[in-house]
Amino acid sequence: MRSRDDKPSSRVRPVWIVSVIRVNQSGVQMRVAGLIVGVITSAVLLIGATAPALAQAREPDDRQAVIEEAQTQKSRTLHPYVPSKGEQLMQRVEDALVYPVETWHPFFENAYRGGGFAPGAGYMKHVSAFSFVDVRGSYSIRNYKRAEAEFVSPRLFHRRGELSVLGGWRDATQVAFYGVGSDTAPDDRANYGFERPYASALLTVRPTRRLLMLRGGLELTRWRLKSGAGSDPSIEDVYTPPQLPGLRASTTYVHSQGTVGFDWRASPNYARRGGFYGVTVHDYSDRDDALGFRQVDYEVIQHIPILRETWVVSLHGLAETTWNKEGQEVPFFMLASLGGGSNLRGFSSWRFRDRHSMLLQAEWRIMANRFFETAVFYDAGKVAARTSDLDFNGLKSDYGFGARFHTPLSTALRIDVARSNEGTRLVFAMSPVF
Repeated sequence: MRSRDDKPSSRVRPVWIVSVIRVNQSGVQMRVAGLIVGVITSAVLLIGATAPALAQAREPDDRQAVIEEAQTQKSRTLHPYVPSKGEQLMQRVEDALVYPVETWHPFFENAYRGGGFAPGAGYMKHVSAFSFVDVRGSYSIRNYKRAEAEFVSPRLFHRRGELSVLGGWRDATQVAFYGVGSDTAPDDRANYGFERPYASALLTVRPTRRLLMLRGGLELTRWRLKSGAGSDPSIEDVYTPPQLPGLRASTTYVHSQGTVGFDWRASPNYARRGGFYGVTVHDYSDRDDALGFRQVDYEVIQHIPILRETWVVSLHGLAETTWNKEGQEVPFFMLASLGGGSNLRGFSSWRFRDRHSMLLQAEWRIMANRFFETAVFYDAGKVAARTSDLDFNGLKSDYGFGARFHTPLSTALRIDVARSNEGTRLVFAMSPVF
């Protein structure tokens, strides 16, 4: 048996215990050091992550301060907008032509196409908030005269209708006639004159205020033909009544018309987008049952804006067809015609006449500013004795360049230089070509 003296010595146990304690203390210190390092690292990462957020949180305040400072500086230099002299001039033109009030105003419309420059004036008086009476007249350099009075009520039927009642008198002294057909020569010109009193009423209705347009009108007019003035021979010296129906005639017409169309332009007097597609039927009843006829017009207008309307491609097509009534004839002065500043601009007025006509026009309009634009254009057309001959063969054509001064809703001045195989012509007009 082991005696008590065989038990482990008490001196060995303390040494082992001390060693164990020292080892445990080292591990604790390492753990504590690692813990401290981890806490410091996490704090650094947290600060780095929150710094941009704090900067972003402060950024709106800084930006708001910058905006407020800029507004403060701007408010010190604010002043009412002062239009330029050009803008002031065009505003006066717009007020006179588009938004006239009770005042005198210029009037430059001729009595008949080909009369030359026709200065004139008118006086407008409002009889209600929107309805007005306009009395006007003009006198051209070729002794063409025009005098008329018109009543216009533009806001009938809750702004769905417009009524125009017109009465007047026109006198033309040297209207050109080159013969019938497209093969006539410029040297074939003869002149005739006429006097024409007239009274008419025209009602336009837009049932939905937009797109659909209906128009109807009635006119009583009398044509009294007379000898032509000017350097060219008078028409009765070249033709006889059997050759030209209506020569030396005095004819009273009851003219009725009706139009059905789709119109989504801002204004027919000036537009940069939208279009018009319509058919118009005319009936001319001669009280003597000698020169009565019917006429149908087919018209298409389309404005295609490009680059926010700084460019516009404008297209126009028009076909006019006539039919004489049984036992009657179409007078020569009412035949469909081409030539002049409103259709074939490179040819003289009334250059081509026949029973039917076709006109095609294209313009590339370039806006320089809100009041001025330029245009490059091309016109083509023909007249024919039969509707089947209204094709693309033998078209008369011209091309040219134009400049236009306008308001948002009206053309104040149009200047075109047109070139054809018969020469170059300069056109001045106070209305759009289409």
